[in-house]
Amino acid sequence: MEQKFSRNFDELKNIVAMTEAFFRQRGLPAGLRNVVDLASEELFVNMVTYNTESDEDILIQMVPCGHGIKVSLTDYDVERFDPTSAGIVDVDAPLSERTPGGLGLYLVLKMVDSIHYEYRNRQSKITFICEQDIEHV
Repeated sequence: MEQKFSRNFDELKNIVAMTEAFFRQRGLPAGLRNVVDLASEELFVNMVTYNTESDEDILIQMVPCGHGIKVSLTDYDVERFDPTSAGIVDVDAPLSERTPGGLGLYLVLKMVDSIHYEYRNRQSKITFICEQDIEHV
């Protein structure tokens, strides 16, 4: 399943609808969907917020993968930004000592099973995999 979304926060409801349809068609568990929704939304919001030099739509692709899902977000005509190399967030530091930003990416990196970044010809592609814990199914 794939769909392009305009660079607009109003598209978040359509991204959630796409995820819901994918999970319903595949019979995947709701708990896994919560992780996919959060990761997809955070990465989409970052692309819209920080890649302001582009007017191109963002492509989201979802495919079955093992006991879960592989999701790719592709942003076109943008500068390189590798979320896998984002700085470490010290969640134990007092708020007064923390630098704003980065917590959303930190959560995504902690929640998904794997994440991969590609950048080629001004195309930024982030792919993550979420799999259900088959021992608890």
